[in-house]
Amino acid sequence: MNISNQEYGELAKKLSPPSAMYKTIPLAFVIGGGICTLGELLLNVYQMLGLDMEKSGMLTSMTLIFLSALFTGLKLYDRIAQHAGAGTLVPITGFANSVVSPALDFKSEGFVLGLGAKMFVIAGPVIVYGISASIIYGVIYYCMTTFGG
Repeated sequence: MNISNQEYGELAKKLSPPSAMYKTIPLAFVIGGGICTLGELLLNVYQMLGLDMEKSGMLTSMTLIFLSALFTGLKLYDRIAQHAGAGTLVPITGFANSVVSPALDFKSEGFVLGLGAKMFVIAGPVIVYGISASIIYGVIYYCMTTFGG
């Protein structure tokens, strides 16, 4: 079957369910804001326990990553994401979910070829780009500060 782009667009529009943006946008805002509020609460609790800002920040990040991975493993993260949509893409929790989800999907293939190999299918390119960009930036910075400029 050979159809034009315009015909395909019309067909896709006709067959796609309408988006209830009046409902999804506020839910994304509330749930995403709730995740950020939880992060602020954790930060304040860790500081009240006597930790400095740097350690409190690290513990807050670790706690949010742990909770995101735990909720993904318990299949709760997907249920929340069904209602919150982009609200669950708060960077730290969304990234943890994108690492844990493929690992769970392929765990039946074993620890090395399943879990280990598939864990970074989605998040891997982001990690590789981040590491590569930081190395390139570091080399440029080193050259500029060492050799003048």
